Amino acid sequence: MNLSDIIEEYIKNAIDEEEAIELKRSELAQTFNCVPSQINYVISTRFIPELGFYVESKRGGGGYIKISRISHSKADFLKSLICKLGSNMSQSVMDVYLRELLGYNIIDEKTAVVISTALSEKSLGQVDKIKRDQVRADSFKNILVKLI
Repeated sequence: MNLSDIIEEYIKNAIDEEEAIELKRSELAQTFNCVPSQINYVISTRFIPELGFYVESKRGGGGYIKISRISHSKADFLKSLICKLGSNMSQSVMDVYLRELLGYNIIDEKTAVVISTALSEKSLGQVDKIKRDQVRADSFKNILVKLI
């Protein structure tokens, strides 16, 4: 598990306990012995509306980050996610979405492994490198449609 995963897990555990949390970038960076930009990266890629989060941020000396969960039904969540997905998707981005689907109990661990394996770099190895991320995105969207 890399540092970004650890920070994400820490924040999600805090949100699960309180539904909404306020964090200070600098304090969180100190806790994980990293630079504040690492915290920004995790928040901007893993706590986005498409994944069911609302982030409010205030910069400056008294600055904070407030993160809360957005309540969605399974179908609403999936529809929103499908609409937000771009035309290209790397394997690492897909894996982030799969972790979110697991976190919301929309899919189980076995299903996540099957999807990840089917759309992995190795499985798509015969697809032209330029089109591989496009094929992955299209396939992932089609899978999500079937989950609705």
